[in-house]
Amino acid sequence: MQKKAKLLILIVCIIAVAGIVSVIGVIEFTSTSGSSGSTEYVVMVSTSMEPSIYRGDIVQVENNPKNIQIGDIITYNATWIPEEVLHRVIAIHKAENGTTYFIAKGDNNPVQDPEPVYQNQIVSKVVTSNGQPVVIPKIGYISLWIRGL
Repeated sequence: MQKKAKLLILIVCIIAVAGIVSVIGVIEFTSTSGSSGSTEYVVMVSTSMEPSIYRGDIVQVENNPKNIQIGDIITYNATWIPEEVLHRVIAIHKAENGTTYFIAKGDNNPVQDPEPVYQNQIVSKVVTSNGQPVVIPKIGYISLWIRGL
């Protein structure tokens, strides 16, 4: 009888994990319309935003944001690393030609990012509720494990 119970528990666990992995795949890899205001979910890959956002957290983001302010957390196509970066805007400046650019930094990093961020590099902005990022804690670890990150 115990063998049957253990087998049943194992099967239920496998089905649950498969369901979670499927949901994460849909959340992470489904494209949205790309218009301003559309949202999707991304998995935090590094520890650079701790304690605001932890590695493995899933974060809700708004695509193509128009109004970026100091304190906003953005994802952007970095020029200094071949992947998107999720960091906080710590300053906004204007170049001599009038172009606005942003300085970003991970909350857990001792220094700002090495290159400025221009509007055309910004992909999304983290959605907040009561000033805090909208996060699903730790469930993204499954995606990181599958991707070998």
